[in-house]
Amino acid sequence: MRGLLCSTLSVLLFLLQSWESQLQLAGPRCHTGPLDLVFVIDSSRSVRPFEFETMRQFLVGLLQGLDVGRNATRVGVIQYSSQVQSVFPLRAFSRREDMERAIRALVPLAQGTMTGLAIQYAMNVAFSEAEGARPPEARVPRIAVIVTDGRPQDRVAEVAAQARARGIEIYAVGVQRADVGSLRAMASPPLDEHVFLVESFDLIQEFGLQFQGRLCGKNACAEGGRGCQHRCVSAPGTFHCACNPGYKLAADHRSCLAIDLCTKGTHGCEHHCVSSPGSYFCRCRAGFVLQQDQRSCRAIDHCSFGNHSCQHECMSTLSGPRCRCREGHDLLPDGRSCQVRDFCNGLDHGCEFQCVSEGLSYRCLCPEGRQLQADGKSCSRCREGHVDLVVLVDGSKSVRPQNFELVKRFVNQIVDFLDVSPEGTRVGLVQFSSRVRTEFPLGRYGTAAEVKQAVLAVDYMERGTMTGLALRHMVEHSFSEAQGARPRALNIPRVGLVFTDGRSQDDVSVWAARAKEEGIVMYAVGVGKAVEEELRQIASEPAELHVSYSPDFGTMTHLLENLKGSICPEEGISAGTELRSPCECESLMEFQGRTLGALESLTQNHILWGWRCGLEGRSIPGSMRREGRGCCELRINNDDDDTNNDTNDHGDECMG
Repeated sequence: MRGLLCSTLSVLLFLLQSWESQLQLAGPRCHTGPLDLVFVIDSSRSVRPFEFETMRQFLVGLLQGLDVGRNATRVGVIQYSSQVQSVFPLRAFSRREDMERAIRALVPLAQGTMTGLAIQYAMNVAFSEAEGARPPEARVPRIAVIVTDGRPQDRVAEVAAQARARGIEIYAVGVQRADVGSLRAMASPPLDEHVFLVESFDLIQEFGLQFQGRLCGKNACAEGGRGCQHRCVSAPGTFHCACNPGYKLAADHRSCLAIDLCTKGTHGCEHHCVSSPGSYFCRCRAGFVLQQDQRSCRAIDHCSFGNHSCQHECMSTLSGPRCRCREGHDLLPDGRSCQVRDFCNGLDHGCEFQCVSEGLSYRCLCPEGRQLQADGKSCSRCREGHVDLVVLVDGSKSVRPQNFELVKRFVNQIVDFLDVSPEGTRVGLVQFSSRVRTEFPLGRYGTAAEVKQAVLAVDYMERGTMTGLALRHMVEHSFSEAQGARPRALNIPRVGLVFTDGRSQDDVSVWAARAKEEGIVMYAVGVGKAVEEELRQIASEPAELHVSYSPDFGTMTHLLENLKGSICPEEGISAGTELRSPCECESLMEFQGRTLGALESLTQNHILWGWRCGLEGRSIPGSMRREGRGCCELRINNDDDDTNNDTNDHGDECMG
């Protein structure tokens, strides 16, 4: 069987080679003048591989008899099945060798038979000037050769009629199983000269010889161009001269004259008249488009096709579309996006803390805990209250360097809402890990800016967590007058703020209690793995007002509002107010009034009052008597322990 197949193929190849030789030896190549010739080849699945090879050899052999070249016959090839594929367009090759190479590399599509689709493609694409076809005014014949072996699966009559109406001459070649009715519907008249039906692919060479005979004839232009200035065009038994585009034939029918129809007027063109080969057309200036009358112009509305990705508004200009931002916004460098105009830049806004642009204006903002004043620019302080504040910051290794920077920023946000000054609020900072280090004492800095700068300059210690040791240091040193704390007699509130992220490695209860006994109001701020029980031991009562917690360092800022309301004294002593000693008689009289009011509400058996007071140079009313330099003591004998404790506390303070 294999031997028989090889023998059959050998005979077929021999016949093909003989047919190619027959075409080559039949005589000189055709000199019909220029042609635009497109072969439309059926490569559906019904065409068997050896039949497709026969068709390929047919095309190669047919090329041998054509005068191929840019100014002679231009050849294009498309193949089709259920789709259309351009093998090479008319403009692709000017050498026969390149065409043959492309044909030999052709791979069949092997699908359906959509002949109508192929004719549509040939009409709209293959014979277009973009694909290499010469313009209609050049009067170069356009010829399509359709080779098929079966019945089309789509309609061909209507589309073939359209192609013929556009000047395309169609040859329909049917092989073996082809439908004759379809061939006749496709071909140009007369049908007996344009319809070919061969019994098998082996006999397709018969069509090749007949087709070459149709095209070839005596070239009337072969004798020296017949005196045509530009081109001689051969026709059966005659010739005529033709001119290149942009020229017209002169009265002698041989020479050519340049055509400039716009020299006779604008021809109604609103903007410009432009000469074209044998004609003219109107053209508009940049930014305008020609209207349907092909003479008048209108401005192009580029934005009617879309907003061109403009964030706000699209604006059409003569040079094209431009994006425009709404009032109060500026266009970004990308030419499309808009951002709110920053009125704070380049403007002397006078905001004390922060300026924020809003539409066509701006407004001033104050940090957390401070309110904007009536001037709309300055910020209120922490009720102008006096506080001695010592901040204990956890610098252990569990905090990590990046979080320690967040802690410092958090401390500075607290400083922002305090009235930092020597007479107002004083701030000290202590860092602790396995040891304790005073970063700066209460009395060192007199402005918020100085404090904040010093906070940012603090170096991270990165060791253990000895919170108890830090509390002891605070009690014994940080609130001493040597460290800048003001005397107790001035009644300046003393506030300790402990910031930690984990459990202490030593006991905190003893020195936390000692701090509160010393009159220090304690606040505890915990982050992350901080232990609630430990925070409550550190903080003053009630814990709900003195303990704050955040799950991570990045969200600590929400604690500021609580701290602002707690640290700021409810009735701070404003600057310029004279501070009075509790042992002066005016203070004693106030205390006496409050005490009498409390005692009147008691239902105890009897109350004994005794006053002893000595104040130099001061007259004491009532039962007070002068006893020289000293302080005052109030004794209350009562069975109520709570009352005794309250009054004795005041008496101790007075004695102190």
